Amino acid sequence: MRVRNGILWCLCLAPVWGQMRDNRDKTLGCSGRWGDRRLESFCEVREQTLPASARLSVDGRQNGGVSVKGWSQSNVLVRAEVRAQARTEAEAQRIGSEVRILTDGGRVRAEGPSVRDKEWWSVNYEVFVPHQTDLSLYAHNGGIAISDVRGDMEFDTVNGGVSLARLAGSVRGRTVNGGLSVQLEGDRWDGDGLDARTTNGGVSMVLPERYSAHLETGTVNGGMHIDFPVTVQGSITKRLQVKLGAGGATIRAVTTNGGVAIRQRGKVI
Repeated sequence: MRVRNGILWCLCLAPVWGQMRDNRDKTLGCSGRWGDRRLESFCEVREQTLPASARLSVDGRQNGGVSVKGWSQSNVLVRAEVRAQARTEAEAQRIGSEVRILTDGGRVRAEGPSVRDKEWWSVNYEVFVPHQTDLSLYAHNGGIAISDVRGDMEFDTVNGGVSLARLAGSVRGRTVNGGLSVQLEGDRWDGDGLDARTTNGGVSMVLPERYSAHLETGTVNGGMHIDFPVTVQGSITKRLQVKLGAGGATIRAVTTNGGVAIRQRGKVI
């Protein structure tokens, strides 16, 4: 703090909390080619508005991805893209129409009919939540994306990439087969920190030029590229732990089989 001409000035660092976007654009839809072209297809997008809850769980395990976006509204908007394929158009429509989106108790999930060989159904989610929301997100064959949310967050997917942008709070999770993309804002992490991992996929991180954190990153099988100077104590390996700026919360993003690329905003690797 500093007093100048009787006015108290705060020389605080700017956290990401004040730089989150108010997301309103709905991007999930049924356009584009998908699935087995030899089969008949069904697709529709369903919307439900829910009251906000302290923790929201979204389960996209049945071949679907999950995207969660923060906004300034006080409620939750769930958009579910239901898809189905079968040998005939009538059968695909029947399968799709029997898929139910359940939203009770702060949980979003799908139930659907049993299918035979070469028939399937899936649900992709696009969910808008208040900026302050705790999250539990799961997928199996699908990606996970979270943007503009502060809270206690956990995520887990097997086959799909992970995108994290403008987050705050305590964030932890992993993917097995997929890349990991992290976009940081502000001057420091607002909250406990970030711990994100992938097994088979690259790590890409973008951060502001003057960012303070304890950065941990690394790979076992892959290259590393950092486009700004860092001070490393000890031997140089493929595991990096470094203090950025004034230090702060731990930002951890690591992989086993994949490259690591970290750059400051405005620079191109």
